[in-house]
Amino acid sequence: MEIIFDLDGTMWDSTVCACDIWNQVLEKHGDISFRVTKEKAEQLMGKTMEDIGKILFPELDTEERNTLLNEFGNEEVKYLTEHGAILYEGLEETLNLLSQNYKLYIVSNCQDGYVPAFLHAHKLEKYFVDIEMSGRTGLDKGSNIKLLMERNNIKSAVYIGDTEGDERAARFAGIPFIYAKYGFGKAIAPDGVITDIRELPECIGNMK
Repeated sequence: MEIIFDLDGTMWDSTVCACDIWNQVLEKHGDISFRVTKEKAEQLMGKTMEDIGKILFPELDTEERNTLLNEFGNEEVKYLTEHGAILYEGLEETLNLLSQNYKLYIVSNCQDGYVPAFLHAHKLEKYFVDIEMSGRTGLDKGSNIKLLMERNNIKSAVYIGDTEGDERAARFAGIPFIYAKYGFGKAIAPDGVITDIRELPECIGNMK
């Protein structure tokens, strides 16, 4: 079995900086009075940039919406590459432990460059074999999980995520789902549940 991770709400929390960056971008657009709160940023985690644009700016046409999304995405990647965000406690020790027995991967519904920013800022590249992002492929998460599995000839895997969307993606890809309950969302019928990232090795061990 190989392990595929979600990022936001599973390995780190970037809501505070995402909120700040969104509002910096919006301040440059005087015709938009709307501002993003931390609570709103949490609700957006796990969604594609396209869906985020529709939620935040339903009144804008596609071109205007995409301009804002691209501006935010570029600024966020630039910031996270340099500064990173808040890693969940025990993440690296857990990745180190798991990588001794499993191959590790990441599939996220983020803009292109977001996962590399996470890896670079926290020097975690050595733990992961491959990554995929919706912003790079234009595909939904379930399709990206399948794509990554095909690319790496993965026959057996488990997906770790924190939302119902992650659970649906795992089901679409035909693999088990472990719910990171400490994250931002809920799950319906996960194959395993963890309340701390450090519980993951034991949870996976019990699934074998």
